[in-house]
Amino acid sequence: MEFNVADLLERVADTVPDHPALVCEERRLTFAELDDRANRLAHALADRGVGAGDHVALYLYNSTEYLEAMFAAFKLRAVPINVNYRYVEDELRYLLDDADAVAIVFHREFATKLDAIRASLPGLATFIEVDDGSTGTAWTGVDEYESALAAASAERDFLPRSADDLYLLYTGGTTGMPKGVMWRHVDLFFGAMAGAGGGGAPIRTPEEIAERCRESRTKCVPICPFMHGTAHWMAFSTLFMGGTVIIPAEHHLDAVALWRLVAREQANYIVIVGDAFARPLLDALDADETRGLDLSCMHVVLSGGAILSPSLKRSLVERLPSLLVVDGYGASETGGQGQSVVVAGGDVPSAPRFRVSDDTQVLGPNLRPVGIGVVGRLARRGHIPLGYYKDEAKTAETFPVVDGVRWAVPGDHAVVETDGTVTLLGRGAVSINTGGEKVYPEEVEAVLKAHPDVFDAVVVGIADDRWGERVVAIVQPRAGAEPTLDGLQSHCRAHVAGYKVPRELVIVTEVLRSPSGKPDYRWARTVSTRAPGTVEA
Repeated sequence: MEFNVADLLERVADTVPDHPALVCEERRLTFAELDDRANRLAHALADRGVGAGDHVALYLYNSTEYLEAMFAAFKLRAVPINVNYRYVEDELRYLLDDADAVAIVFHREFATKLDAIRASLPGLATFIEVDDGSTGTAWTGVDEYESALAAASAERDFLPRSADDLYLLYTGGTTGMPKGVMWRHVDLFFGAMAGAGGGGAPIRTPEEIAERCRESRTKCVPICPFMHGTAHWMAFSTLFMGGTVIIPAEHHLDAVALWRLVAREQANYIVIVGDAFARPLLDALDADETRGLDLSCMHVVLSGGAILSPSLKRSLVERLPSLLVVDGYGASETGGQGQSVVVAGGDVPSAPRFRVSDDTQVLGPNLRPVGIGVVGRLARRGHIPLGYYKDEAKTAETFPVVDGVRWAVPGDHAVVETDGTVTLLGRGAVSINTGGEKVYPEEVEAVLKAHPDVFDAVVVGIADDRWGERVVAIVQPRAGAEPTLDGLQSHCRAHVAGYKVPRELVIVTEVLRSPSGKPDYRWARTVSTRAPGTVEA
């Protein structure tokens, strides 16, 4: 047995077959049932020509079918491909073509969009549709998901697998076209899933996972979309521990429904992406519909992919005193690198400061570690990806080899503190250069979101004849509030240097973010050129 995702999950299913594995609406699957359905889907795919190394696109909302399809692909040594369900046709065509997808599992709602582009994707030959109750009509040659499973073998008679089998995660990042990050299963398990340690020490041998999963009480609600790496990693980490993944049925963020789900299932762990998720959840605790819910079960809120603002962390632990609020730092190219933990009564750092893993360091321009107080790029070695799919130049740039050591250096800037922690400054690609000073948008955004009139905010730089760039705040107000530039500037000056204070303010009805909660800086730059103070419809 090797450190292969399918091998490990099969060991868990054999050890705790009757433990609940997946919950979504009325569907409740034990590990034995999950394994059976994944076996059937794997055979259905194999019967349609999908084999080792082939890429299977998952064009799905969060659902049991999403994790079943990932498991099924891994069983075949095939590679699941995450698809952003908000893509328009051109973006969808680009991704499926770039990923060389040969099969796709999709919700019926997306059939019309997929039908419009399939003629331009000759390599995409297998289409399996999940009935979601929508009225979309699929074309001839599409197989219905449940029918395909019913007609397929449930035998676990697959060829041996390898720790070198691939997992491919497409990430759009903050700029540029989506890129596929290639991980070996063994590196994924240790680099992104913490070796299924569940907060403890990683397992040392694949066989040890059987002991770890026997007594698990973890009930995890991944609120972020499964197209986002954090949701994959936390869902599979939960399953490796014999825990239960509880999947919200809504295809949008319904904070009241989520708290009801937590109370009903007595979930103890939720996974979100930054303030875009945390703010509505916090506000919903004041709603009439959530009063009286038993939320004493909740122990951990983990934010991955976007950092929580200090004011929100403080508010969460004040409202739910037994809660641990964990900011997990990492990237698609690095996996998990560090954490910042806040508890009731404890300190809430004003800056995003993390305790990082031993294999994480801050590197200077020469790709050597920098000293205390020096700004550099955050990097990781050890269990890291192989590189980007079909992009050797970008791979060489992001995964350099220095003195025989291979690093992942995706571009986040940071500084080492005297106590060994690392303060994250932000992604260099979106930093603002104003009068020779560098401004990291995330820092200013966190300050703006602490203002009582601000619901959400994004900060960008626009061209300035004198300073090169000037800082612009795009703000979504709280209901009934009317934030002003003067008021926000006064608030910011109390927390950041003067050159970081926004010089212009654009009010919008909604800050546009990706489904994973990350800000859309390209949209923000477009909005920032409009007349200050205008409301974006």
